[in-house]
Amino acid sequence: MYNIAVIPGDGIGQEVVEATITVLDKLPIDFNYTYAQAGDKCNEEQGVPLPEETIKIAKDADAVLFGAAGETAADVIVRLRRELNTFVNLRPVKSMQPEKYGNIDFMIVRENTEDLYIGDEEETPEGAIARKKITKAASEKISEYAFKYAKDTGRNKVTAVHKANVLKLSDGLFKKTFYEVAEKYPDIETNDFYVDATAMYLITNPLDFEVIVTTNLYGDILSDEGAGLVGGLGMIPSANIGDENGLFEPVHGSAPDIAGQGIADPVATILSACMMLDYLGESSYARKIEEIIIEVIQEGTNVTPDLGGTASTQEMAEYIASK
Repeated sequence: MYNIAVIPGDGIGQEVVEATITVLDKLPIDFNYTYAQAGDKCNEEQGVPLPEETIKIAKDADAVLFGAAGETAADVIVRLRRELNTFVNLRPVKSMQPEKYGNIDFMIVRENTEDLYIGDEEETPEGAIARKKITKAASEKISEYAFKYAKDTGRNKVTAVHKANVLKLSDGLFKKTFYEVAEKYPDIETNDFYVDATAMYLITNPLDFEVIVTTNLYGDILSDEGAGLVGGLGMIPSANIGDENGLFEPVHGSAPDIAGQGIADPVATILSACMMLDYLGESSYARKIEEIIIEVIQEGTNVTPDLGGTASTQEMAEYIASK
């Protein structure tokens, strides 16, 4: 039995998590779900967006399934990643509709603990200052993960993304450390690009990428751009993984403009659950669900409006589960 902490959060998070549980419950696996609160509504009701009880539930679980956070995202999901010591954020950009978007399939390996996302800001007489933190230890750890991931998954190239021409000390350290780690993996091709150039290359040459390793902010931005290559944010899952904990969430936010309408695409969250199954050692079921999702999307009838159908979030999930 696996103990899963479930944190639906805000907006469509509630809907896509419910849909995902519908799919998971069809598997011959015993899941024990413990629900916990976090987000904007929690902040209104309890005075804190991320209660200590929720943090404890997450730490005690075998894995955490998270929906979405609204305005309190920095105090919820960013903090939760830090509390669970999840140093890597995996964001796969893979086309579920190759006939429409091509055979795009690359992984963004995002450092999860540093950069501007440490939230070290202060007001000044002129405006405000935000401090960017990059350490050799974290850069080395994320680079090692990226190369090991490439090796374990049969990928042949790892690309580092930075802005070392301007941020010579911080991003310069990241780039230098990346190439030091690369020396231990001579069979894997390496290169690096500035983040602005990468933003263009993702549009012009997306098939050139296999594994991208980068810092926190750049990884966040590029993964959203990657979503645009394969059908939108409703298609991109993510995994936050540490030495002891795993936290799984869709890349999209709470989408208040469509929350409560039952039309949110559940695919990103269901695919996040597939990454959770991989983490738990249940990869055969993860691959089966992925195959069914591709089949359902290609059929094009029992899918949500963003995919060209008329099904509700729950109806799409129930159809996937029925298969």
